[in-house]
Amino acid sequence: MTAIEATIVSTAMPTIAGQLKGGEIMSWVFSIYLLTNAMMTPIYGKLVDRIGRKPVFIFGIIVFIIGSSLCGISGSMIQLIVFRAIQGIGAGAIMPVAMTIIADIYPIEKRAKILGLSSAFWGIASVIGPLCGGFIVDTIGWHWIFFVNVPIGIVLVILTMMFLVEPKSEHEKQPIDVAGSLTLMMLLLVLLYGFQTLSDPSGASLITAICFALVIVLGFVFVKVERTAIDPVISLDLFKHSTFMIVNLIAALVSGFLMGIDVYIPMWMQGVLGLKAALGGMALAPLSFAWVIGSFLADKLLEKSTTKRAMTVGLVIILIGGLFLANVPVTTPFWAFCLISGFTGIGLGITITCTTVRAQSCVDEENIGIATSLNTLSRTLGQTIMVSIFGVVLNNHFNKEVATDTTLGLKREMIDQLSSHETLSQLPTESIVPLRSILYTGLHTVYFVGIILIIAALVMNQFQKSEKLV
Repeated sequence: MTAIEATIVSTAMPTIAGQLKGGEIMSWVFSIYLLTNAMMTPIYGKLVDRIGRKPVFIFGIIVFIIGSSLCGISGSMIQLIVFRAIQGIGAGAIMPVAMTIIADIYPIEKRAKILGLSSAFWGIASVIGPLCGGFIVDTIGWHWIFFVNVPIGIVLVILTMMFLVEPKSEHEKQPIDVAGSLTLMMLLLVLLYGFQTLSDPSGASLITAICFALVIVLGFVFVKVERTAIDPVISLDLFKHSTFMIVNLIAALVSGFLMGIDVYIPMWMQGVLGLKAALGGMALAPLSFAWVIGSFLADKLLEKSTTKRAMTVGLVIILIGGLFLANVPVTTPFWAFCLISGFTGIGLGITITCTTVRAQSCVDEENIGIATSLNTLSRTLGQTIMVSIFGVVLNNHFNKEVATDTTLGLKREMIDQLSSHETLSQLPTESIVPLRSILYTGLHTVYFVGIILIIAALVMNQFQKSEKLV
């Protein structure tokens, strides 16, 4: 369900931005979803140990259904952003709880294989997403891409209630770390807003500086609160494990790069190549299939080698894919993007699977739930921060290029109109080529930033302890 949601929204977002006239704040549709997801993940990680996997999982799905329904009736970009926040609160429980259940059932030597099977379902759903999303946008309208989650969610709740059986928790119940949870939420909110203000040329530097100063203060407060908490929302002892820290940082960087693909390849297909949403979204389908292959390859690599070497293989593949995206000419056809997407997906499948298995191996059985939640949180934070940074980079590029125009009367909002066939017809014919050129060069800039992330991940990986898990 969450896989379908990710690819459907990515596919439909260019059309939504064109119709709701909110391209300048489009990145917030992704950012707010990831932010609320990130804020709730560690809290859910604690609750699953306190009250069990089943009630937390069901609660998350129900909130996700409510958020999806509200998104479907949005009449403005602001409304959509607010309702996506609710959707993210629910989504924060789904993936980490599912991963924790896998860790409960399977020993570490089998987890990579099971995660590969899990990725297979993710891959299938991710292929259905672009197909359904593009078809829905091109036929009955983008509002329905959110309504599709409702019946799926209802069925999932029923199946969970019927078939998921778990033993009663034997852990002693401790008071909820309310102070730590609220401080963490405030820290993440201010951090994201600080990155988002970078795109505002009027007074952005002052607001951004204030936000980052608050992040430092809140960081100190959070550490102090967690040190004195009876049952901290995040145990600070986990951060003393160097390998645990390294693999989670790598997960954050790689997930940040992934957002550049999920969000901006559909924009490239529709805005630069002029494809319809259905076909444009299909450029992500090979990535989903290849991710499954990469997950199974991770299992084989971990059997014969160390996580360090396996992750090096995955990161190098991702880097090559990023280099292609940052250098392809404007005339690059659709099928070439499918090849690049698929190739990069293999690297993503290897790397992300390895980070999850390695993070779980760093802790004892009693802490697997919170370790899995922190790994998920790291990935979500990477996505949250980078979708904001990518949006800042792209908006600044658009504003700069449009400002240099003196003859065609180009405006920032005209670039958003490129991605929807309905709004494209409203543009002056002579402005389409220069607008597509601006979009093309802006997307190249985004992928150059993405390459920096993967290089940083490769460097970090060299400091990981070289150990075999199986």
